[in-house]
Amino acid sequence: MPLEKRSLTLEQHQTSVALEPEFWAELEAWAAADDTTITAVIEEIDRQRPTSERLASSLRVAILTRLKEIASTPAS
Repeated sequence: MPLEKRSLTLEQHQTSVALEPEFWAELEAWAAADDTTITAVIEEIDRQRPTSERLASSLRVAILTRLKEIASTPAS
C-alpha cells in the first residue's frame, strides 16, 4: 500500500509526514473522538516524542498504543 504524504504546520514550522492511509484514518478518528483536529493530535504526539525519533514512527506507535488501550477497556 502506498504512503500518503500530507503537509502541515507544527509549532510554526512547515513539515510533511508520509503514512499509510490506515494510519491517517485512525488519526482522523482520534481527532473526531477528542473533538479536535488532526494537527492538534499530531502536535501533542510531536511534543512527547524523543528528538531522535522520526515523527512518522512516533505517530504509528502512538496510534498503536491508543488502539491497544481502547481494545483493553471494558465496554460499558
